[in-house]
Amino acid sequence: MRRLFPVTDETAARAPGETRGAGEPNVPDAPADREWSLAELAAAYAYPQPGPGGPLPWLRANMVATLDGAAQHEGRSQPISSATDMRVFGTLRALADVVVVGAETVRQEGYRPARERGEFAAMRAAAGQERVPAIAVVTASLELDFSLPLFTSPLVPTLILTGAAAAPDRVAAAEKAGARVVVAGDGVGVEPARAVRALAELGHTRLLTEGGPRLLGQMVAAGVLDELCLTVSPMLTAGGAQRIAGGPSVAVPRRFTLASLLEEDGFLFSRYRRP
Repeated sequence: MRRLFPVTDETAARAPGETRGAGEPNVPDAPADREWSLAELAAAYAYPQPGPGGPLPWLRANMVATLDGAAQHEGRSQPISSATDMRVFGTLRALADVVVVGAETVRQEGYRPARERGEFAAMRAAAGQERVPAIAVVTASLELDFSLPLFTSPLVPTLILTGAAAAPDRVAAAEKAGARVVVAGDGVGVEPARAVRALAELGHTRLLTEGGPRLLGQMVAAGVLDELCLTVSPMLTAGGAQRIAGGPSVAVPRRFTLASLLEEDGFLFSRYRRP
């Protein structure tokens, strides 16, 4: 893997393996032909440092898309991914307090509980985090299979984000399965801004969403997305696959700023942040 951005004159001129100077950006350098360590990836994708008033919720999304804009192939993202993309995926999960995901993505991708990663144990302990991030499922209907491991055997309880008018019998089924139901909307659906606030009130300020496209589109439209980590896959799929974000459109396109760009084997790993 190699870093394409940001690059200073000094780092561009440095020989492979040379160390950074004290005043250079805190972004790991690595030769193009070496696999980055998980510690280097964690440093490259670190969440913003808390401000004077303490940590504020920061919502980042992690998505993959082909050159022609497809977020999936035959309903799943795995065929357009790569081994390095999955290492980035695992690193982003390891940095997060909670992973927010839509119910349809849970059904399509066969979501399981986050697994404990020994490589990140010390980092998470030092940050005061649980052993693994919680999974928070956004659902209006709660039509989920509560016998799945995501609900029966997580290391930390799975969260269900839903509206106040959700069907009581489905809420009861979720709670019986061991999930924690969090109300984040006045009706049957979830309001993205309320979901972010509700998670922050539970102590989850490092938020990660992995979609799907409908959920990400709702977050974009609500203006709550702080960062997009987008892997551009060097593949073409054609067909009618979804984009990374769907749902309601915004009145005026929102401009994000490029924060970093990495490359390996033709895959581009970009990070964009709200200005």
